[in-house]
Amino acid sequence: MASALYQQIEQLSRDKGIDPQVVVSAIEDAMSAATRKFYKTHEDLQAEFDKNTGEVKVYAVRLVVEEVANEPREISLEEARKMDPNAAVGMDLRIPKPTEGLGRIAAQTAKQIIFQKVREAERDTIYDEYIGRKGEVVNVIVKRVEGPDTIVDLGRVEARLPRREQSRLESFAPNERIRVVVKDVDKVVKGPQVLVSRADSLLVQRLFESEVPEIYDGTVVIKAVAREPGERTKIAVYSRDKDVDCVGACVGMKGMRVQSIIRELRGEKIDIIEFSEDPVQFAANALSPAKISRVAILDSEQRQLEVVVDDTQLSLAIGKKGQNVRLAAKLLGWKIDIKSEEEKRREVEEQMAALMTDTPAAETPLAELAGLDDGVRQALANAGVGTVEQLGGMTPEQLQEIPGIGPDGIEQIFVAVNQFFGATVDGAEAAAPPPAGAETGDAATLEQRGSSEELGEAPMAAAPEGELERTMQDLDAEAERGVVDAPPADERHDVAEAVNKALDEPKKEGRRTL
Repeated sequence: MASALYQQIEQLSRDKGIDPQVVVSAIEDAMSAATRKFYKTHEDLQAEFDKNTGEVKVYAVRLVVEEVANEPREISLEEARKMDPNAAVGMDLRIPKPTEGLGRIAAQTAKQIIFQKVREAERDTIYDEYIGRKGEVVNVIVKRVEGPDTIVDLGRVEARLPRREQSRLESFAPNERIRVVVKDVDKVVKGPQVLVSRADSLLVQRLFESEVPEIYDGTVVIKAVAREPGERTKIAVYSRDKDVDCVGACVGMKGMRVQSIIRELRGEKIDIIEFSEDPVQFAANALSPAKISRVAILDSEQRQLEVVVDDTQLSLAIGKKGQNVRLAAKLLGWKIDIKSEEEKRREVEEQMAALMTDTPAAETPLAELAGLDDGVRQALANAGVGTVEQLGGMTPEQLQEIPGIGPDGIEQIFVAVNQFFGATVDGAEAAAPPPAGAETGDAATLEQRGSSEELGEAPMAAAPEGELERTMQDLDAEAERGVVDAPPADERHDVAEAVNKALDEPKKEGRRTL
């Protein structure tokens, strides 16, 4: 029959979940240490616990030798045979050590050693049990709050829920039942060695596995989870069966499946997204609920994407404080740059402008301009005018400032440049087919208008039919009679414009009736 002491050892072992032999070994080691401290000896002491009587006997073990070299651990053959006639060289002789005289200090030492051994055995048992349960969702009861951490009860042991592993919107009351995921098990930490979490994305994944049968049996696979605890979670799912809608299976009938998970997470928003091997399509899905215009891969090695959205969808795609695009980038594992249509248009325009600036326009040397005297050419060359385009952009006032250029020279330049650009426009129009229904008069009018625009002149105002022709005839007739001197051709144009302007003003003021 087992002794009362051994029965207590068995009860303690059941409470702590450890092997009774561990407690027995702890008692034997404690008695050996207490006896060694009491006798102040360096002998090799061994303790032996008797289950039936509950007694602990301590022995000094010595090696039998011919000649003693280490007295505390060796004994001569002659001395050994006095204690045991059957002693022989090489055997271990056990010499009993009395323990009746052990005092209070020795007992306290034994007590500390027993407690330490039991705690170590208990920690090893907890570690071996929970190290294989990492990533598992368990139900716990909130026991108390210690500083920033919350201590929860796993049933037989306590676990620690740090503040960093909680949502900032969550708070728990004592005896409240919650679900957590086992994140880590520490073997050497002081206090609760099981670390649990409610902020880990693995909690969402495990909750979906428990709520959605298609995920549990492998028909629907969770490819990635991106989470900001208490705010929003994006989860990418994929169906191995083409007849099973992966998103619909996770949502459930009238949203029942996903709503139960949202309640467990205290109202955290969940976006369920269909996974795609194509990063472009996956990015468009991940940025929901925003509608994406187009997605472009900027650098596949650096994993960079450019997303263009409509101006009205830009804020929705970015999300509150960048939350939507941040979760999408975490879900994809790509860097995402979001731009609106207006921003992309301005960027393209800037690139085109830079391209046009970098690419010099074709210029025509001044030597190819016909109709200029050598003196005019030399004066223009001395002034730094080397191309026809540069000359065509100058005003008459600028030409008058050039030494060697007089009124005749300006007239000569005007005619030559006009003919040059007129020939250029004529060649371009001849290369293009005339529009259907266009008449010869209309083409001539367009040609003259194009030439005027090339020279920087304002288009002439349309005069009433016959007015301009009669005015010019009157001027010619007066010149022949000697009444007035006929003006040059360019001055006639100025007169004609003045006449047209005078005729148009009454029309604008409404004083002329047609």
